Amino acid sequence: MSTQLIVLALLAGLATGALFRFLNVPIPAPPELPGIMGIIGIYVGYRLVEYLGVGVDLVEAFGW
Repeated sequence: MSTQLIVLALLAGLATGALFRFLNVPIPAPPELPGIMGIIGIYVGYRLVEYLGVGVDLVEAFGW
């Protein structure tokens, strides 16, 4: 993973957050620690299943 990509993502997030606050629009992210931890949990769970190599192809399972 590129450090430059991480820094650019952080800067984009900071600019977006500042714009939302400037316009007095509620942010589309949980403003409390439990909500943020939930998002981190989703990411870690996704990466864990990817690492373990398990999963179901829903398109194939439903025959779409």
